Amino acid sequence: MSELLFGLDTFGDVPVDHTGAPLSYAAAIRQVVEEAVLADELGVDGIALGEHHRPEYSISTPETVLAGIAARTSRIKLASGVTVLSSDDPVRVFQRFATLDAISSGRAEVILGRGSFTESFPLFGYDLADYDVLFEEKLELFVKLLDERPVTWSGTKRAPLLEADVFPKTESGRLPTWVGVGGSPQSVVRTARYGLPLMLAIIGGDPNRFKPYLHLYRRAADQLGTSAHPVGMHSPGFVADTDEQAKELFFGPFKTIRDRIGALRGWPALRRGEFEAEVADGSLYIGGPETVARKIARTVKDLGVGRFDLIYTAGAQPVGARMRSVELFGTKVMPMVRDMLA
Repeated sequence: MSELLFGLDTFGDVPVDHTGAPLSYAAAIRQVVEEAVLADELGVDGIALGEHHRPEYSISTPETVLAGIAARTSRIKLASGVTVLSSDDPVRVFQRFATLDAISSGRAEVILGRGSFTESFPLFGYDLADYDVLFEEKLELFVKLLDERPVTWSGTKRAPLLEADVFPKTESGRLPTWVGVGGSPQSVVRTARYGLPLMLAIIGGDPNRFKPYLHLYRRAADQLGTSAHPVGMHSPGFVADTDEQAKELFFGPFKTIRDRIGALRGWPALRRGEFEAEVADGSLYIGGPETVARKIARTVKDLGVGRFDLIYTAGAQPVGARMRSVELFGTKVMPMVRDMLA
C-alpha cells in the first residue's frame, strides 16, 4: 500500500472572533485561505472545499476560493468536496477546474457528488424529482470531457453536444476526478463503472460498516474491467491540546448546526451522550493529537483506505482554535499516524 495521504475539508463554516462575534462571509472565506496556507506549509497533502448554499457556510464556489489559495501555496492539492454536479453544468465545471489546474500548476482535483444538501436545486431551477437522472447523465458527460477530445453526447436534462471541443485543456491531459459517495451501493458501482476514484463520506456510526462498500468497489471494478483506485474517506473531527479541550470547543457549535439541519430532516436533537459515543467509537475524530492519531490509524488499517481527510470545521468555532487544530493536525497527528502504520 502506498503512503497514506492526508487532507483537510471545510465548507467554510462561519467562525467567531476572540469576542465571540461571527465573522462576515468575506472574512470567513479569507480565514479558510489562511488555514490552507498554513496546511501547505505544514505538509498536508490536500484541502477540499465543499459547495453549500446555506447561511451557516461561506463557500458556494469552491474553485474560486481554491484559485485564491493556489496563488499563495506551492504544493498542496486543491479539491472541491464536493461539487454538486447535479445542479451545475458539466462543461462549465470542467472549464473552471481546468482553469484552476492551470493557475495551480497541476494541483487541481474535483470531487463530484449528488449533494446531500438540496438548496442548489431550486436555486438554479432544477426539479428534485430529477435528482437521480440529473447526476447520472451529467456524470456520463463529465467523464467524456475528461478525455479532452471533441464530445458528442445527448441526454434528457441538458442540450446535446455534437463534436464539441472544450477549452482550456489541462497540461497533464487528465483532470483528477473523484466521486463522493455517502453510502449508496448503486453510487459505489457507478463510480467503479467509470473507473473513477471513490471518496467515502463517513460522518456517523462505526466506520467499519463501510467495509462492504470498499469490497463492492473493488469487485465491481474487476467485473466491469475498469481500474479500482485507492479509496479515500472524510470524517468530521477537531484537534486541540487535550481531549477535553477539543470536545468542549467542538460540541457547542457542532450541536447548534447539527440540530438546525436535523430539524429540517426530522432528526432528534443531539444529546451529549450520543456525541461522546461518536467520539469514542464512531466517526468523530476529536481530541488531543495522540487520541486523534490512534483513531485515524485504527480506521485506516481496518478499512484499507489510501487517503484520510478531516472535516476540521463544524459551526461557529473560534478562529484561533481552528488555526491551532490545523497546526496540530499537520505537526503532530500526521507524523504519529504514519509512525503507527509503519
